[in-house]
Amino acid sequence: MTGSEATTSEVGASQSLTIAIDGPAASGKSTIGGLLAERLGYLYLDTGAMYRAVTWVALERGLDIDDEEALSALARSLEIEITRPGVKDGRQYTVLADGEDVTWEIRRPDVDRYVSPVSACAGVRRALTGQQCRIAQRGRVLMVGRDIGTVVIPDADLKIYLDASPEVRARRRYLQLVERGKEADYERILSNVVRRDRIDSQREVAPLKAAEDAIVVDTDNLSISEVLDVVEQLIAETITDAAKKTGA
Repeated sequence: MTGSEATTSEVGASQSLTIAIDGPAASGKSTIGGLLAERLGYLYLDTGAMYRAVTWVALERGLDIDDEEALSALARSLEIEITRPGVKDGRQYTVLADGEDVTWEIRRPDVDRYVSPVSACAGVRRALTGQQCRIAQRGRVLMVGRDIGTVVIPDADLKIYLDASPEVRARRRYLQLVERGKEADYERILSNVVRRDRIDSQREVAPLKAAEDAIVVDTDNLSISEVLDVVEQLIAETITDAAKKTGA
């Protein structure tokens, strides 16, 4: 165990921080967030999974993705729960939509295609952001998404923005699908990544961008363990600063 690992483990018992990790699709947010939350003993919330769950249910029910009123009503009524993984199949968490396990269904290509326009719906964002804000108020939470540091918890103790080129992110998503035995087309995935970036960054409500006080980490040439080392060091520094302020 490295020094930074020891320090991040200690925070679980000594500090009540809120940590925001934002970034575009396949930038490593979910992987890094899940690993860190486990070490910290913090609640881990991948807000993107909530938007994916709404998208999947909307597609399953045949809703018009352009019908903002129908999507907003769905988001308000849908019971979404994210829990620790109860199945050992490579998942980081389990996503339940009205009690149904949709953990892998929300990663389907059709969900990839439509999750950005669904997320851009103001009513959907209001419904889910309200849930996320209430969870964040409890403290001891590590939340990942696209507007965590800018909208959901703008007063987070630490804001990190993980970034990577579209090509690298598409390659990561392609390998994830192949490893699960799914058919995958790199060029199609890359096209979807570029399209999602455009929609997410140009939407009127909570556009994708790094918070002004976020620390940007480029993950293009970093392995998961290397990104983890960088982020753990940032957390260790935040813990030290917090301890100084409280006189601990």
